[in-house]
Amino acid sequence: MSEFLAPGVYVEEIPFKAHSIEGVPTSTAAFIGPTRTTPAAMDCAAREPLTSFLEFEQQYGGLDDLETAQGSRCNYIAHAARAFFYNGGRRLYIGHVAADALAEEYAAALQALPASAGISVIAAPGYSARPAAAQIQHALVEHVSQPERFRFAVLDAPPAATIDEVLAARSGIDSSYAAMYHPWVSTENSVQLPPSGFVCGILARVDTARGVWRAPANETVIDAVDLQAAIDTHGQERLSAQGINSIRSFPSRGILLWGARTTSLDPLWKYVNVRRYFNYLEQSIREGLQWAALEPNGELLWEAVRQTITNFLLSNWRSGALLGTKPEDAFFVRCDSSTMTQDDMDNGRLIAEIGIAPVRPAEFVIIRIGSWTASRCATC
Repeated sequence: MSEFLAPGVYVEEIPFKAHSIEGVPTSTAAFIGPTRTTPAAMDCAAREPLTSFLEFEQQYGGLDDLETAQGSRCNYIAHAARAFFYNGGRRLYIGHVAADALAEEYAAALQALPASAGISVIAAPGYSARPAAAQIQHALVEHVSQPERFRFAVLDAPPAATIDEVLAARSGIDSSYAAMYHPWVSTENSVQLPPSGFVCGILARVDTARGVWRAPANETVIDAVDLQAAIDTHGQERLSAQGINSIRSFPSRGILLWGARTTSLDPLWKYVNVRRYFNYLEQSIREGLQWAALEPNGELLWEAVRQTITNFLLSNWRSGALLGTKPEDAFFVRCDSSTMTQDDMDNGRLIAEIGIAPVRPAEFVIIRIGSWTASRCATC
């Protein structure tokens, strides 16, 4: 088809061209739990995300303890929101439940989170201190494991737990969409807090400063003054072997997040940054290819889709997200008659196959030192 610009002048319209894919945001978090107050409009889907702890205080109350039928209880969600923003968090949703909520209420609050809000990280700070901790933990993992949710759960170890108790709390979970952290963190005035609020803030900080493909570890836990339990190298190795991430105190460096493993038993999905990066890629590409819907499913469209995805992955590779000294070592993109059957095309299915080689963290820095002598050098 031709488009006339002036008499005798026209340009040939290209049926399809490569589009740009914008990476989706990855650092918006949601916390599920009780708060001192709730906004007048209880419809979570209609709310805007909080962007500061001041906004949290205005809508959900301050740090004072919660009053329940059983007495006072630490206001974990408020403390977690404060830790989130202190550690680099920028956007936060709250899913409110009653102070004595059961696991079913947590599951309902998770379900009520707005699907289009870009929430990529969820947590329920304080759940591990509840009698229904195992059931709430299951609800969190079940929620993020649903297809096309593109969310990741940050789990807390039980408070004041031994390593054996932490291992028991983690047992039975096999999900690359979740990670568990131990121990609890002490802040000023010796307030003992679950690690998830701090961790979610660190995830946001690393995503913003370095990229979602970077391992969220070896990072300072801001506002932490002590830990509920000291983790040494041996303890860390025991925890890490079971996919539990430690928070450790180092005399010369302070308190650091020291682990980036998921709770998956599959070695391919061992690392937090690999799972979250795949979430980011799949969601970005799905949203970035919406223009292709209902277009004629043929060679011209396939070429445009291949080029669109290739351009996006090429940008990721140049940013250091993928392995390989050249693009063909880092990824491949296929979208042609080999990826679709005639039945697929007859039923309107456009299928692209993408393979990537993600960067994995260097967990263990190993230095080999050998002896060297002048005489040896002379023979070189």
